[in-house]
Amino acid sequence: MSSLLRTLRDKRELFAGGFVILLGLGTILQAQSYEIGSLTHMGPGFFPIVLGLGLTTIGVLIAGNAAASEADEAGGVIPTQPQWRAWLCIVAGPLSFIVFGKYGGLIPATFACVFLSALGDRDATLRGSLVLATTITALGVVLFSFLLHVPFSLLRWG
Repeated sequence: MSSLLRTLRDKRELFAGGFVILLGLGTILQAQSYEIGSLTHMGPGFFPIVLGLGLTTIGVLIAGNAAASEADEAGGVIPTQPQWRAWLCIVAGPLSFIVFGKYGGLIPATFACVFLSALGDRDATLRGSLVLATTITALGVVLFSFLLHVPFSLLRWG
């Protein structure tokens, strides 16, 4: 019995699936307070319920796959050596979007967010991160500014 518990404890995917299931069920539960409507006249609760059902289904598939597979040595929940650079970059990315978005506009905010987040990958190069950030920034400007007309200035000072 202890080997079964150790096997289950060491599976990241099982915990990830459980978390996605809880997130989906929480979404469904919260969406119950809104009017659902019908397929032809959807209410504000329709999409959250469908999203919650999708998340719950995906969570069950992830957890079921993890429970059915054998435990691997690298599948522990807690890493043996923390990846401080990755954690710092992943947190710094969205924070830079907030700061640069407020004071610089969409272009510098998107570029800084993607560039810093990309540097969190241990295999990332400076050149690769620059190319990725430039590409995503260009696509973001086209999508959000020109196609969707999101009221977010491209460049501003202060």
